[in-house]
Amino acid sequence: MVTDKDGYTHLIQYLTENLGIFEAPEGRGLSDETVMELFEEQLSAQIIMVCGQNPELSFAQRNMIIREVDAIVYDLEEILAHVGKKKATPEQTHFIADFSGLIKNLFDQEIVKHIA
Repeated sequence: MVTDKDGYTHLIQYLTENLGIFEAPEGRGLSDETVMELFEEQLSAQIIMVCGQNPELSFAQRNMIIREVDAIVYDLEEILAHVGKKKATPEQTHFIADFSGLIKNLFDQEIVKHIA
């Protein structure tokens, strides 16, 4: 649905271009959550929003979306393996929220294509 689209490839490139954000030294102002916990939490919230905004999605379509999110989380775990278990900084938290919103936008665009 989205992981095989150019938009997703561009988002992964965007993430890799901004990996420096995740190289920040641990210090003050860290979240209680790790980088990967925040990604999972933010993506889950966005996908709940996608499904809530599109009640006409069938059970199969919702399952497909969940499988896609699982694939996205797997990709993120691969890319962020060395920092995924570190506590997130405020800058990382902001980036993760923005990135998750961009993922939601990809799903929104694809759902419109499939429902229209």
